[in-house]
Amino acid sequence: MGRTRSLRGKVIVVTGGAQGIGAKTAAALARQGAKVAIGDLDLVRAEKTAGELDGENLALPLDVTDTRGFSAFLDEVETRLGPIDVLVNNAGIMPLAALDEEDDASTRRQLEINVHAVIHGTREAIKRMKPRRTGHIVNVASMAGKAGFPGAATYCATKHAVVGLSESVRLELRGTGVEVTCVMPAIVQTELASGLGEAKMIKSVRPEEVAEAIVGALLKPRFDVFVPKSLDAMGRMTRLLPRKAGEWIVRSLGGDQLLASAAHSPARTEYEARAAESAPGAEKD
Repeated sequence: MGRTRSLRGKVIVVTGGAQGIGAKTAAALARQGAKVAIGDLDLVRAEKTAGELDGENLALPLDVTDTRGFSAFLDEVETRLGPIDVLVNNAGIMPLAALDEEDDASTRRQLEINVHAVIHGTREAIKRMKPRRTGHIVNVASMAGKAGFPGAATYCATKHAVVGLSESVRLELRGTGVEVTCVMPAIVQTELASGLGEAKMIKSVRPEEVAEAIVGALLKPRFDVFVPKSLDAMGRMTRLLPRKAGEWIVRSLGGDQLLASAAHSPARTEYEARAAESAPGAEKD
């Protein structure tokens, strides 16, 4: 095992950092002595979150679907805090619907926020970190990036894309000094999971648990981060079995209805409305 690194004084950017996983990650990083920059569409909430952090921090408006704006945001962070040491690509949305009920606008929003923005952020981070031969990129994916869940086909596709991107970039960056981590949580108890139930043996996790896992992967770099850790073993087991047997296990655990059953839940109304307004830059063709 390599020695534990220090995050004290490191400049760390968290996209979608105003609430949920992003806010808890920002707080955990600040406790480690990092200088944290929060980017979010909701500047008021981002400033409130930043104001509760220890040490030097910053909150700036960020629409990750506006690629020029995203790059300008990173420039502003570097001007005010210094060269970026870590980028946490956390911003994401999860609208739920059967694919034949999903409108094209929702599909585009998910692709722009969950995929294109992560690609752009990763590329921008590489351009800044690679010449300095140091840095760490953290891409927040999901267990949905390793499996398929009815009721969230496009979301699953986007998270598979994040896993594939991270795998590829990790190999591209070998020997450059720039690390990559891919985070794959189960259902996290945030607004994004509104209306979702619990599946057998797949317990939901608190955003603080994901935040601590991210911090752990920065202190001792590793690529695969599953939250909880048992997800890795469960995924490996189902993939080793014949397809029908693996799918039977998923059905037995209730995984096939975990997202589909919540697609029309009244508890998701507020979140779905907010997600529908979350990609203004995607409409600026």
